[in-house]
Amino acid sequence: MLRSIIRLAAIALFAVGTAASPAFGQAGGHVRVKIVKAGLLVGGGGGDGVLTYRGRTYPFRVTGISLGITAGATAGRLEGWASGIRDVRDFAGTYSSVGGGGALVGGVGGVHLRNDNGVVMVLQGPKAGVEFAANLSQITISLR
Repeated sequence: MLRSIIRLAAIALFAVGTAASPAFGQAGGHVRVKIVKAGLLVGGGGGDGVLTYRGRTYPFRVTGISLGITAGATAGRLEGWASGIRDVRDFAGTYSSVGGGGALVGGVGGVHLRNDNGVVMVLQGPKAGVEFAANLSQITISLR
């Protein structure tokens, strides 16, 4: 009887440990990025940032393009979270977003991005400049 209880407890412990593994496999990361962009109909921009993932920091570069109604120029510092990262290499890639926004001298910007590796970023923060945008954006992130 005691042997059966110990065996059942060991199986339950193994099951709990196995179920917890996928959640750890998709740990979230904290993202900070500085972006400068400008455009008239077609916009472009770039910047750099840092991903903090599982206690380590990974610098990255951002380049992007937007198509649609775009007019103006802004600079922003965005901060937020990236989820769905199984390996830090999943963070690099091409992200897309559909959205809009505006700024006149100063404002708050936000973006929701997703790449082909299943990584989702939700970023927000202050931006300065003059801009009106309603467009489809695509950015590429490359780890340094």
